[in-house]
Amino acid sequence: MSQVRYERTDMSVSGVIAFAVALTTVLVVIFGVVRVMNLVFATSRPRPVTAEYPLAAESLRRLPPEPRLQTDPRDDLKHLREAEDRTLESYGWVDRDAGIVRIPIEQAMKLVEERAR
Repeated sequence: MSQVRYERTDMSVSGVIAFAVALTTVLVVIFGVVRVMNLVFATSRPRPVTAEYPLAAESLRRLPPEPRLQTDPRDDLKHLREAEDRTLESYGWVDRDAGIVRIPIEQAMKLVEERAR
């Protein structure tokens, strides 16, 4: 069998080790600088300013004008359908002056069926 041989001039092991040590040193220095900057910025943070005018503080808490974005469309649709079902299944005035009322949909369908006969 032949012996396994390799080129001794291609790569220097001491060069690779020196590069790894230099890279690790640079990383530690960068980490230290970033950490110090973070601490400096955290301690020099400006204090929150209180509102000069109490009415201005209240206006920040008001909701924006309609139409607003939906935060939960499925829940909104569920509430809309429930309100429509309550309207379709209850008695109530449509126009009191004209004497127009609404009746439950089931009863209205029965009345239409009876009148059709």
